[in-house]
Amino acid sequence: MLIGFVAGLALGLAAYAAGGSDLAWVQTLTGVTKTVGDLFLRLIFMLIIPLLVSALVVGIAEMGDVGALKRVGIKTLVFTVLVTAVGVGVALAYTNIVKPGSGFDRAVVQEQLAAGGARASEIVAGQAEKPSGFEALVAMVPRNVVTAMSENDILAVMVFSLILGIGLLLTRTPQARKLQEGIEGLFHVAMKLMTMFIRLAPIAVFCFMFNLSAAFGWDLVVRLAIYVGVVLAALGTQMFIVYPLLLKLVGGFSPRWFFRGSQEAMLMAFSTASSNATLPTALRVAETELKLPPRVARFVLTIGATANQNGTAIFEGVTVLFLAQVFGVELTIAQQLLVLLMCILGGIGTAGVPAGSLPVVALILAQIGVPPEAIGLVLGVDRFLDMCRTTLNVTGDLTLATLVSKGETSETPEDERPAAPPVIA
Repeated sequence: MLIGFVAGLALGLAAYAAGGSDLAWVQTLTGVTKTVGDLFLRLIFMLIIPLLVSALVVGIAEMGDVGALKRVGIKTLVFTVLVTAVGVGVALAYTNIVKPGSGFDRAVVQEQLAAGGARASEIVAGQAEKPSGFEALVAMVPRNVVTAMSENDILAVMVFSLILGIGLLLTRTPQARKLQEGIEGLFHVAMKLMTMFIRLAPIAVFCFMFNLSAAFGWDLVVRLAIYVGVVLAALGTQMFIVYPLLLKLVGGFSPRWFFRGSQEAMLMAFSTASSNATLPTALRVAETELKLPPRVARFVLTIGATANQNGTAIFEGVTVLFLAQVFGVELTIAQQLLVLLMCILGGIGTAGVPAGSLPVVALILAQIGVPPEAIGLVLGVDRFLDMCRTTLNVTGDLTLATLVSKGETSETPEDERPAAPPVIA
């Protein structure tokens, strides 16, 4: 994958320098690489729903009792909220200090808004169609789980999986045990197929990097260098300071051991820019490299792929303040605390797919008086930043799973497993 990454980047930059999409051979190669990359992602996404459902249901059912589920669930929730709050707080501090949007070149603003106008309008319109407030809370419980799966409503599918897993945990009958074993069999089949598809990853990584660098080069990154630098600084602080401190001080784990074991999942996350597409790799890394208890890893990582997105929350915080500065909107401390809260909630509810955080950014902008279409200014560099923040998201999920697994056993005790019902005379 590393060879594919470097080769794709080098060839893409060479194509961009030679003339980019104006050249016939670049257009042809871009068409081929885009097709290959899209096929790879479709193969992965095709199995995400069965993998997510089976991993989460089995992870809950294997807890042994409701007490274990409650303990693991509370630890997961507390770590998620606290660590995300720290990340967003650091991001807002960096943005207030550096002020990347102050004095921004108006010509560049207009050019970027014009270039991303259609895409920005599409994102804003899509966000307007989604339920909000109490309606969003109700929408998390699906009327029909098959419909939720077909519409790729990950939160609704997760709620169904949580309820089904709890039902299996509470039902101690041989039939329930057989159902659990059947769902676990689905998990094993999905992981086997994922392992087969992941062998195509080096080719797909080459295609992703070629398309990205051939289309944009480094031109857009340079023009928005200060903004990009602030985002990367905030992500880097979370990755290389906050996570290692948590692993060492809270969990007693070696950060070097953790990062060495997690590197494959991190590279996959960077290449695909999708937490969901990286989920099978993260599950395998957690069990084979980090040696985490499978029941804890399956529960935390499947929840984390949607709910524990530190990188997304950090990106949202920096981007909202950056665009507010560009448009001259001064935010009070109270308004920035509101942004902090909305970014934490946004990091929990954002879809784990490429560019999944942009609708949330548009929503927050509307709340603070900045035109939601302003996201068009950052669309040019979003793919690169998406790759970076997804890497942090997946690393954060593995960090969370490692911390939560401390003190948890690897297997469900025999006396806590579903037992046969008593014989009634």
